[in-house]
Amino acid sequence: MNKIIVSIVITIILVLGINKVADKIFYVEKPEKSAYQVANVATTKTTTTETGSTSENSEKIMNLFASTSAGEGKSVFKKCAACHSIIKGGGNKIGPALWGVVGRKAGSLTEYKYSKAIINFGKSWSFEELNGFLTKPKDWVKGTKMSFMGLKNAKDRAAVILFMNENADSPLPLN
Repeated sequence: MNKIIVSIVITIILVLGINKVADKIFYVEKPEKSAYQVANVATTKTTTTETGSTSENSEKIMNLFASTSAGEGKSVFKKCAACHSIIKGGGNKIGPALWGVVGRKAGSLTEYKYSKAIINFGKSWSFEELNGFLTKPKDWVKGTKMSFMGLKNAKDRAAVILFMNENADSPLPLN
């Protein structure tokens, strides 16, 4: 039994030791600038805060509504369906039920336990707020427990928002 324990300990020490020695021998410094440059790409930095969205964001989402449909949003919503229900009267899953979410005050379903961040958000889910939130939830509402990484494609976000708006007793007008 002692030989087995000693063999395991020596093996662990050798593996860790070889790893440290290899790190010292084959150390590679990170380059100052990227070796792969993409030409003709303008990077835009969108700044959002927990308390506001810009009118520019509003114009963008309204323009995107013309290029997509709620039908496309239904297929994109499959990414959301693992955690959210969109059926009228559907229960909460890992995330809250989303029937009638567009226009509803954030954190207002009494039968779902929201994070403090969403409860304190204090806004209604307008088209612009949903667009910002779906881009990257953890950046839009700091402290949210929603672990979804977001929808990077703006057209997909617009389609999902149209689909969620359509799934309500009284959808908001698109003007």
